Amino acid sequence: MSFDLSKISSQKVKAIPGGETVEMQSFWKDQNVAIIFFRRWGCMFCRLWAKELGEIYPILKKNNIRLVGIGIEEAGSKEFVDGKYFNGDLFYAEDKSIYQTLEFKRFNLVSIITSLFWKQSREAIVKGKSLGLGGDLKGDWVQTGGALLVGPGGRLIKYFTQTGPSDHLPNADILKLFDLENEYKADTMANKRRDGTECSTEQTS
Repeated sequence: MSFDLSKISSQKVKAIPGGETVEMQSFWKDQNVAIIFFRRWGCMFCRLWAKELGEIYPILKKNNIRLVGIGIEEAGSKEFVDGKYFNGDLFYAEDKSIYQTLEFKRFNLVSIITSLFWKQSREAIVKGKSLGLGGDLKGDWVQTGGALLVGPGGRLIKYFTQTGPSDHLPNADILKLFDLENEYKADTMANKRRDGTECSTEQTS
């Protein structure tokens, strides 16, 4: 699946904290960047993905690959920052339509609840609870997100869209796409597999 970056290159996001406004294209102007579009700051699945990305953050930083996290809104961002879930730079969309332009789908009430019982979701819930990540219901909880891996000058490396709320781009894939597969350590870079089979819907979506 591909995507035309020019559709969002001039759209703006605001820094968290600080509120500085920047255009999306500034992220890939002169370096590689991994941009993660989170569903919602209070989503346990998003906090888990953010936490797991911390396992490869030192490798990305060493290789001059910027890690950026973007949310669809500011609501709940303070708790996300205070929880220190993410090692990269955080922003939120100035215009929510950026998620629509990126073709990130939206659930409805029935489909979002059903998705919490998928195997991938159950495993993520168990792992998130074991890490004490918690969650809340602030903000737009039916939106999905995704990721963009982009090379200098706007060369699209990977366009990833979530099929469900706990869907993620694994650390192993991110490193491989940046030609850093030899840096991957399966025993410590944990999101290759999410263990567990219990199921709960409490404060996860």
